[in-house]
Amino acid sequence: MNPDLFEPYDHLIEITVNGTIRRVPSNNTILRCLQYLYMESISHADLCWNGDCLNCRVRISQNGKQKTAYACIVKAEEGMEIETVSPELQVDTEDAS
Repeated sequence: MNPDLFEPYDHLIEITVNGTIRRVPSNNTILRCLQYLYMESISHADLCWNGDCLNCRVRISQNGKQKTAYACIVKAEEGMEIETVSPELQVDTEDAS
């Protein structure tokens, strides 16, 4: 895994992706965390990584609230639930690392 892709982190946090609990780097955007889990598919997806393309939409639930967010902008937080992801992200919970 290429550590230069991720913001510096000192521990892993737990988030839920499509109903499955996963451990991902703290201090990183949702998109980088998804890349940590699904390196191949996220690295080759049609994404701009800066919010311009809008291809990284996710539906998150946190503290009883749901919202749509852009995975390249919003940082992942402990306990966050990612309920749906845009088709461009091509995440398959069976293939997570």
